[in-house]
Amino acid sequence: MMGWTNRHARYFHRQLTRNAMTYSEMLAPEAIVRGNKKRWLRFSPEEHPVAFQLGGNDPKMLAAAAKELEQVGFDEINFNVGCPSKKGKGNPFGAHLIRHPQVVKACMQEMIEAVNIPVTLKTRLGVDEQESYDHLAEFVGLTKESGCRVFIVHARKAWLDGLSTRQNREIPPLRYDYVYRLKREFPELSIVLNGGVTDWDQAKLHLQHVDGVMMGRTAYKEPFCLAEVDRLFFGGSEPDPTPPEVMQRCLPYVEAELARGTPLREMVRHMVGIYRAAPAASVFRRHISIEGHRPGAGRSVYLEAIHIAERLSRPGRAEIDQP
Repeated sequence: MMGWTNRHARYFHRQLTRNAMTYSEMLAPEAIVRGNKKRWLRFSPEEHPVAFQLGGNDPKMLAAAAKELEQVGFDEINFNVGCPSKKGKGNPFGAHLIRHPQVVKACMQEMIEAVNIPVTLKTRLGVDEQESYDHLAEFVGLTKESGCRVFIVHARKAWLDGLSTRQNREIPPLRYDYVYRLKREFPELSIVLNGGVTDWDQAKLHLQHVDGVMMGRTAYKEPFCLAEVDRLFFGGSEPDPTPPEVMQRCLPYVEAELARGTPLREMVRHMVGIYRAAPAASVFRRHISIEGHRPGAGRSVYLEAIHIAERLSRPGRAEIDQP
């Protein structure tokens, strides 16, 4: 989810759920080892638990990046071999590596030996003509020899020839039965299901068959759904936070980032969807999308967003949306 789950988004999501694991954007290890470390390695301690997602095919480079990520405090390294980007074809990475399971195994083994934090694998059912469950089982059976014990499986295969990255999120059919079977046949592994999960009732049904569920775009586009996670899945006893409470929790972070020179738009763009499904909330979205993106927008604009959220949360909120 490049451009989406950066550190600002993760901090915001952490104010909605204290327990769910959050994941970074996928990044090439070279960006960590040789690139702008200040940009990529910086994150807030309040983000924990947080995983960093890597994509590549060089075991030594991946291991070097994993070491640096462990040193700065990330809780998990996730190796992505499920992304169907066409950029991964020539020098294969992402889902293109499913055709090269020995490379995946070598990369995983090198990272696992380099760090003491968990190294997990995100994959798909297969690619292109790989239709059968046997391909998936063979791939997992080989790569688990690296020492990997957590497999996050997007329950679709990827068409690397003929479909765009976006189409690969929607067109290949979901085969949840393959993921369920994987857990039955590899009970020693932790199997996490991903793909097509849009609400927590669906997640509960999947959890009858697998160890975990990953939600991606729905959680980003409608982030307030995360407010229920701690109560529904982690035994939380506190009331679900309200949107104004979440905005207030983010205020010290926003103030600190503004003082560092971070534009307000870089933070608030992740918050637009907090009222995505709420009636009479377009005034909030307009304020965030327009005022929050103006050059020089600062603390006063954010405080007004909180004020709007508070008004939306009171009875009679529909009246504020009238022209």
